[in-house]
Amino acid sequence: MKTTLMHVRANVSNLQRSIEWYEKVLGFKVTGAWPPEKPNYAHFDAEKGAIFSIAEDRRVPSNGRFNFYVSDVDHLWEEIKHKAEIVEELCDTPYGSRKFTIRDLYGNELGFVKE
Repeated sequence: MKTTLMHVRANVSNLQRSIEWYEKVLGFKVTGAWPPEKPNYAHFDAEKGAIFSIAEDRRVPSNGRFNFYVSDVDHLWEEIKHKAEIVEELCDTPYGSRKFTIRDLYGNELGFVKE
């Protein structure tokens, strides 16, 4: 059986504050929110790969790590290294990748890896 990852979600305590952070710091664009009258969930535009979303849930922190492939990891590093908490600075790994990791407002780790 072939399996393809289609969707990942990080839990946050404040949806609106998180949306603003993801848009301002990372340049992500919200493409949907639910329910329409008072959203507690939002997902972001993804050109390819799994959909990344956030959901307001004060009971269950996710505190996971989500890695994103990007075409120019060096450029992205220069744009956001002073806007976010750094977990791992831009580096070349022993296994051949180039990457860095930051933390969002609620402790979720976001890794960015050269595609």
